Amino acid sequence: MNNALEQLKREFKPYRLTKKKSVTIIDSTSGTFVVKEKKDNKVANAYEYLLSRNFNYFPELALNDRADVNVFEYVEDIPMPKEQKAMDMMDLVALLHSKTTYFKEVTSDKYKEIYENLKDNITYTQNYYNFLYERLLEEVYPSPSHYLLMRNIYKIFEALDFCTKELDEWFEEVTGELKTRVSFIHNNLETDHFIKNTKEYLISWEKSKVDSPILDLITFYQKEYMNLNFEPLLERYMRSYPLSEEELRLFFIVISIPPIVNLEGREINVTKEIRKKLDYMFKTENLVQKLLSSNNGDK
Repeated sequence: MNNALEQLKREFKPYRLTKKKSVTIIDSTSGTFVVKEKKDNKVANAYEYLLSRNFNYFPELALNDRADVNVFEYVEDIPMPKEQKAMDMMDLVALLHSKTTYFKEVTSDKYKEIYENLKDNITYTQNYYNFLYERLLEEVYPSPSHYLLMRNIYKIFEALDFCTKELDEWFEEVTGELKTRVSFIHNNLETDHFIKNTKEYLISWEKSKVDSPILDLITFYQKEYMNLNFEPLLERYMRSYPLSEEELRLFFIVISIPPIVNLEGREINVTKEIRKKLDYMFKTENLVQKLLSSNNGDK
């Protein structure tokens, strides 16, 4: 990256370089550009495919002939409230999915693989919290973090029971299906990767791939559940790109699996982590219940 920047400085003759997270912004008399490390041709390939699907909501590549970095046009982001930005991003993600959707033929083993992977995840989480519960139950004078966890551990087991039941029912519904809906997914969604100016842009396509569209929603939710109200966001998305009952159920299952808490470290940090993980669970339960009620009411 440093060698590439030195070469680009000679080419662009910048009057200012700004380091911002994983990118460097070059201001020069010929324009403003964003330089990001390049590990493969995934971004260029993604752009080429998206253009073939009439989706061009991404910053253009100013240079694509280097093996070490990508150089993009710089797009200024217009400040707006986070909730409004997230709503606009949902519209664009729904458009991305709708323009790239197709039904892929699969064997019955595909759904079985998803089922077994999630079942293993649920079982591991169940065993982990069973062990913690037995261990913490023996404490006479628990620490604040342990007390907080034990007071709320019933919610963890409730979530695990919900996931187990829903996963079994989901697998029963999809058994025998030989097609699955896929689309091109961004696979790294968060509001910081959405820019709005004269048009809208998604940036940071390095993890993009073809897979189930719900993976974009899962990533977005798990990254930003504390910052946004997701009920109107998901309803906005599904107005343009409705999810099937099986897709929605799988989304609920994945986000409802309780995150693992780490009890090692300073007491104040452990307490904060437990509080954060519990907040995730309470917020997720509330979201799932509302959307389930809404979905059942539409039938």
